[in-house]
Amino acid sequence: MKILITGANGMLAHSVKARVEKGNEIICTDVADLDITNEEAVSKFVKEAKPNYIINCAAFTAVDKAETAGEIVEKINAEGPRNLAKAAKENDAVLIHISTDYVFGGDLDLSKVYNENDPKAPVTAYGITKLHGEEYIEKETDKYYIFRTAWLYGEGNNFVRTMLKLGETKDEISVVADQWGSPTYAEDLANIIGEAIEKKIPYGIYNATNQGYTNWYEFTKTILEYAKIDCKVNPVTTEEYIEMMKIVQAKRPKNSKLSKDKLINAGVTVPEWKESLKRYLVAEGKM
Repeated sequence: MKILITGANGMLAHSVKARVEKGNEIICTDVADLDITNEEAVSKFVKEAKPNYIINCAAFTAVDKAETAGEIVEKINAEGPRNLAKAAKENDAVLIHISTDYVFGGDLDLSKVYNENDPKAPVTAYGITKLHGEEYIEKETDKYYIFRTAWLYGEGNNFVRTMLKLGETKDEISVVADQWGSPTYAEDLANIIGEAIEKKIPYGIYNATNQGYTNWYEFTKTILEYAKIDCKVNPVTTEEYIEMMKIVQAKRPKNSKLSKDKLINAGVTVPEWKESLKRYLVAEGKM
C-alpha cells in the first residue's frame, strides 16, 4: 500500500510516519516538495504518485497569528484540503485530514460534550478556515476521514515540554483553569489513523482526542507530579492570564470536550489521557 503524508516535518506527521511505515510505501512531502495550495501541482503529484491514502498533516496552526495573517490561512487550511480531496477523488485514493475542536464555538455548557454533528460556530480565523477545509472535503470526495483533535503534544515544542521547563526553572507558575479539554498524545492520534486504515472503519468525521477531560491547570499539576518536579501551580482565569502576560490573544474555547463514542463504536482504540501522558514522559526520560 502506498501512503502520501503531507506536512511531513510537523509533530503529528512524525508520529504518523512511524505508525504506518511498516509494510507500506511512504511518500513524505512538505511545502518545499508539494505546495498543497497549488491545485495544478497537487493534481499532477497525486496522479504520478498514485497513493492509496493521502494523510494531510499540513495546516496553519498558529491560532493567534492566523487572526492577522490574511489569505494564506484560508489557502492552507481550506483550499489545500480541497485540492487534496479533488486529487484523491480523481485517483480513487482515500483522504485522511486532521481538523480541530475550534470548528465549534467552545462555549457549550461544561456539563456537556461536543458530538460530531453538533452545530459549528467557529469564532477565530483558525477555526473558520479549518471548518471551510472540512466542508470542501465533504463536497469534493466521498472517501475521507476527518479527525478532529485538540491539545496535541508529542515531538518538538509542545505544552508538556514547556511546563516541564518552567517547573524546573521557576518556583511557581500560573496556568489557565477555565478551559477544558483532552490532552492528546500525537502517537495515540497516529494510532487512531493507523487503525482507521487497517480496520477500514466507515468514512466520515470523527472526534479524535484522548479519553477523559481536564483543564490546563490540572494538566500542568499532573505533568509536574508525574515528573516529580516541585513547583507551585496557581490557577487563573483566561482573562487574568491575558492581563498578566500583557498579550493579545485569539479567543480560546472554554469547552473543548469532544465525545469519542463514534470512534470507539467503530472499534478504534482511544487511550485515557493520564496513561498516555505517562508513556510520553517515560519516552522523554522524565519519569
